Amino acid sequence: MADIVFEYQVDGSDYHRAGEASRSTKSNLKKLGFPSDIIRRVGICMYEGEINMVIHADGGVAKVVIGLDDITIILKDKGPGIPNIDLAMQEGWSTADAQANDLGFGAGMGLPNMKRCSDEMNIDTVVGEGTTVTMKIKTK
Repeated sequence: MADIVFEYQVDGSDYHRAGEASRSTKSNLKKLGFPSDIIRRVGICMYEGEINMVIHADGGVAKVVIGLDDITIILKDKGPGIPNIDLAMQEGWSTADAQANDLGFGAGMGLPNMKRCSDEMNIDTVVGEGTTVTMKIKTK
């Protein structure tokens, strides 16, 4: 069986559309018959990643690859990069601006939640060039 791939453009600074890719992915996984715990974990990883791309990186691309044994989520942006990954992984740490905070975002839980809900997570970042976050969620 060939992998099933979904790809979404995430618009930067568009808080009203943030979450569309995660909603679409959850709907597709449900149609494909995945169990609710897998759908929930994928949804959290996708949503947190989308919000991060909107808040910090002026958008990017979210790609979901459904394989035989796992679901891989690849979130790629051309934002400012993450200068200190260890700091960014601390719960509560955030560099969100006032607009994000006023809208209820920027609590500093995005990356920690993504790590918690995935089986594997890798962050590849270059300051001034962008960030790619790759997560795997095992389905078997």
